[in-house]
Formats: sequence, structure tokens, C-alpha cells
Amino acid sequence: MSQPPSGTSGPVEEIHWPSLIAAIAAITAVGIAIGLGLPLLSIIMEKRGISPTLIGLNSAMAGLASMAAAPLTTKVAHKYGVATTMLWAVLFSAMSALGFYYITNFWLWFPLRVVFHGAITVLFVLSEFWINATAPPRRRGLVLGIYGTVLSLGFATGPLLFSILGSDGILPFAVGAGVILTAAIPIYLARGESPVLNEKPELHFLRYVFLVPTATAAVFVFGAVESGGLSLFPIYGTRSGFTESQAALLLTVMGIGNVIFQIPLGMLSDHMKDRRNLLALMTVIGLIGALCLPMLTESWLLMAVVLLFWGGCVSGLYTVGLSHLGSRLHGADLAAANAAFIFSYAVGTVAGPQAIGAAMDVAGNHGFAWAIAGFFGMYVLLSIVRIVFNPKRT
Repeated sequence: MSQPPSGTSGPVEEIHWPSLIAAIAAITAVGIAIGLGLPLLSIIMEKRGISPTLIGLNSAMAGLASMAAAPLTTKVAHKYGVATTMLWAVLFSAMSALGFYYITNFWLWFPLRVVFHGAITVLFVLSEFWINATAPPRRRGLVLGIYGTVLSLGFATGPLLFSILGSDGILPFAVGAGVILTAAIPIYLARGESPVLNEKPELHFLRYVFLVPTATAAVFVFGAVESGGLSLFPIYGTRSGFTESQAALLLTVMGIGNVIFQIPLGMLSDHMKDRRNLLALMTVIGLIGALCLPMLTESWLLMAVVLLFWGGCVSGLYTVGLSHLGSRLHGADLAAANAAFIFSYAVGTVAGPQAIGAAMDVAGNHGFAWAIAGFFGMYVLLSIVRIVFNPKRT
């Protein structure tokens, strides 16, 4: 059951807009900051003559920082409060974003990455906890669908800003920091309604990774397929005979699927007795879509149609998985489980590109599709085991 906003009694039955806006502001800042920051920093390092290996190593600090920050977030929020912790995270992420412009020493960018992505992770975890804790149980999927849509739009807006602002001067850094700081306004205004963590989580952090495995495994697959797909699909597409612009447009189509299916899937999950069935169905569709990719390389249009629905299923794993998590836990346990959710996502973003890239080296170009099918296949197997042998909704 969802928790009431501070100062109220009883469960929330209607969408509480101040809380929703505060959480959406935070996740918008996260999406834009990551979408703008990743290509911006990579281009600047390349211009400075940094080797691709070191650029990759520096970029990998994002996932490692997220994995390190996620377990600590609930403890800090328990001590200082959810809204206060988020406001400090906004400040640290904005300051470190500007730090990349003023600090030119490449090796100092490693601790800067840790601070930036660590603070962004805190915003990620606590915004999800806030929205999950205050979402009406009967409309949780809808609320999280809105949340997921905004997150997808944020990720798409970041690269668009980069294409407009370029990489020269302080302007892209100032815009990024400004977007992040703007999120502090609705968080501050809604601070009195942020969920209260009166007690510490009952279990060790790693236990929460496996407490609701269908949710954490779903976001792991989402992270692996999304990051690996975005990183390596342009290579797969061009090797399959498409031009660079055609491959880029296919990624855009997949991104459109990410956006337009979030709310419908969230609403559908509200009408399902067991959200695990919907998660299993989406991964089956994802598995079939991945296996079909090698057969679609002769037709750009067919590839686009499949990627539109396939992208929706991939993003739906995040929204429905998060909704399933919120329906199972509450209070400090939900906060810790949200941290475990983001931790699992971060692990997926590290594992996905590595596994898919290795598969392409070993099995050729279609190793891209086989590796993605492998991630979906593992989840389908987990779903069967959980639904058949453990009818309890976990």
C-alpha cells in the first residue's frame, strides 16, 4: 500500500501532483544531464587527444559510481531526510558539471565522474522512491508510466541539446548545470510532502537485489539491452548494409517506441492481478524481436516497425518492473529496494555493451542479435521458474 504524504493519514487514493512534479523534475534533470554529459565529455576528451581506451575507462566510472552510490543512498536519506538529500544531490551534481569545464587535468575527471554520477544516482533512487511511495495503488502503473515517459524524453533531450550547443566554451556546461539546479525548485516546494524514513531497512542491501527478483532482473535486462543497443546498433546497422543515417534513424524509431508505450503499458499493468505476467510477455516479445533482427536486414521499413514495438517492450521492463516493486514493498524497505533497482540497472549498463560487443567479435555481426536474445532468454527462464514454482507475487 502506498504511503501518505507527510502530514496526512491513510493511503493515497488520488495522484498527488506536488510530489509527482518534484519527482519528475528530479528525473528530468537526471535524463538531460546524462544525455548531454556523456557525448559532450567524450567529444572533448577526443579533441584533447585522449586515447579511446582511456575515454572508455573514464566513461565506465559512471556505472561504477552508480553501483557505489546506490547502497548508500537510503542510509543518507534516513539520516537527513529525502528532500534534503535530494537538494544536496542537486547541488553536488550541478557543481561537478561545471567542474568539468574549469578542471582540465584529465586524471581529475575520474573523481569528478564519481561525484557527478554518484549525485545523479542519489536523485535517481530517491525520485523513484518518492513517486512509488506516494502513487495511488490503483493508478501506480499510470503514474510510473508518466514518470518513465519523462525519463525517456530527458534522455532524448540531452543529445538534442548537445547537437545545438556543441562542445565549445562554457555554454553546454552552464546549460547542463542550470537544468539540474532548476529541479531544486519543485523539490524544495514539495519538501513537506516527501516520504519520511523513520526506520532503517530490515535487510542488508544485497538482499533487496534478490527480494523481488522479477523487478530487479527486469531492470538489469533493460539496462543491458538499452546501453548495449544504443552503443553498438549503429555498428550492427552499417555492417548489415544500412547507411549511417538509416541506422541512426532506426535508433530514433526505437526511441519513439520507448516514449509512446510507457503510459499504455503502465495503465495495462494497473489492470493486471500479477504484473509478473506482463513482464514475462514483454520479454518474450523482446526475445522474438531480437531473433528476427538478422532476417530483417534486407528491409529498412520492416526493421523500423519491429524496433518501434521492440523499443516499447524494452522500456516497459523499466516501468512495469518499478511498478511491481512498489506494489510489493513500502517504507524503508521500498527505499532500499529502489536503490537495489538502480544498482541492478547500473550493473546492466556495464554488462550489456561488454557482452554484446564480445558476441559480435566471436559470432560476427549477428552476434549483436544473439547476445540480446540471450539477455531476454535468461529473463524468460526466470519468469517461468518464478511464476510456476513460486506463485507468491515476487
